Amino acid sequence: MNIPNTTLPRIIIIGGGFAGIALAKKLKKQAVQVVLIDKNNYHTFQPLLYQVATGGLEAGSIAYPLRKVIQEYDNFYFRLTNVQEIDTKNQKVITEIGELSFDYLVMATGAKTNFFGNKEMERNSMAMKNIPQSLNIRSLILENFEQAVLTTVEAERNSLINFVLVGAGPTGVELAGALAEMKKAVLQKDYPDLDVSKMQINLIQSGDHILNTMSEKSSLAAEKFLKGLGVTIWKNVRVKSYNGHTVTTNTDLTFEAATVIWTAGVQGALVQGLPVDSLIERAARIRVNEFSQIKGYSNLFAIGDVACMETEAFPQGHPMMAQPALQQGKVLGENLVRLIQNKPMEAFEYNDKGSMATIGRNKAVVDLPKFHFSGVFAWIVWMLVHLFSLIGFKNKAVVFLSWVYNYIRFDRESRLIIRPFKKKSFVTFTSDEV
Repeated sequence: MNIPNTTLPRIIIIGGGFAGIALAKKLKKQAVQVVLIDKNNYHTFQPLLYQVATGGLEAGSIAYPLRKVIQEYDNFYFRLTNVQEIDTKNQKVITEIGELSFDYLVMATGAKTNFFGNKEMERNSMAMKNIPQSLNIRSLILENFEQAVLTTVEAERNSLINFVLVGAGPTGVELAGALAEMKKAVLQKDYPDLDVSKMQINLIQSGDHILNTMSEKSSLAAEKFLKGLGVTIWKNVRVKSYNGHTVTTNTDLTFEAATVIWTAGVQGALVQGLPVDSLIERAARIRVNEFSQIKGYSNLFAIGDVACMETEAFPQGHPMMAQPALQQGKVLGENLVRLIQNKPMEAFEYNDKGSMATIGRNKAVVDLPKFHFSGVFAWIVWMLVHLFSLIGFKNKAVVFLSWVYNYIRFDRESRLIIRPFKKKSFVTFTSDEV
């Protein structure tokens, strides 16, 4: 991997997400050598992926080069590669470009979509956990509308402009709201020869309320906002299968849709070689102690979405969101320095700053530890928090200007098919199905 030999302790960080970046920043002035490994050369601001998928933002505005993050840090190195295995016995990381030994290893690999073993859904539906997937969704949406204006078969046309979103957490709710606004303000102008009023947006939730990680007040407010935008919400419904054309559920409900987006769950992005007894199978997360140490090891750590720190307040681990990842990265950076200096480490305590979700223009819900509010003020708070959380002044400026333009013009100008995406499983209708 062409990393210089050193007498300094070598810390390898796998993953350049929120947790990995927060940790790297804490180690920037310490007497250590840091090697950051990621399969992409950029950090992704995942909370805004849905805006890339719906044409509100360009992909470059929510991505930031990892090398730029560490370019002024001494003894920091970045390598672009996939990690294949962790050799815990010999303390090595095995990648596609070679092996590298470590003194301390930090797993910050984040999360990936969890289809809960449903291979058909995994094969035929769309996921949205990274920028390429978001661009695929954007292309598919636009390609389906282009195809809809060409077909003379009504059943096929309706399927092409119907959407099913599986999972009504923050991602599903925000995506549903964005699609509804596209229907209202953009698509009817772009496709005047198409009856866009027949476009359906179906949001399916297996439980009895949406945004089930937020307060009941926020859940009810979000549901009211979505219904006002024309989104149909189906609660206590579980999706069983999707063949690329028809969605079947555990009820009598079926949906004919060419676009199904799965936002129903995530799981840790694991790497081979980790001790089996430290893994939580149901969520593919690594069990860690209060210092983020992996069970049975003093120099192996896990932080962020891939880590599960079971506490009295969070018996199933902390929420798989940005704030726990950021806080764990910062605390671990301080603890690694203490560990190297033979000083006692400090236990991690999560400071819950609240959660929020936006439903669309002037519509959002916010849960703070002691307050819950919704509407225009919540929407402004949501925008400010996300804007200042972006990495890089340019990204902040571009996103802000895009939001201002979109708000004033009620438009989404990033609806470009940069790279075509075709579903292999799409079913061609016949005239018999009119």
